[in-house]
Amino acid sequence: MNKVLGLALLVVGIILLYFGYEAYNAPLSEMSQELTGEPTDRALWYLIGGAVATIVGLYGLIRGK
Repeated sequence: MNKVLGLALLVVGIILLYFGYEAYNAPLSEMSQELTGEPTDRALWYLIGGAVATIVGLYGLIRGK
């Protein structure tokens, strides 16, 4: 994996983490947490996708050839 792809994945991962954080703290998600005890699926997918993309991007930057 080259460094450009690693940097792109890192940026996308950070953006997804931001959207996941915003979706997690949205009024609809907070209401869902009160009723079901879990956040919305959308918030979880943003957070999971962002975490994975960030980790892979960091790996690409560190190990990139």
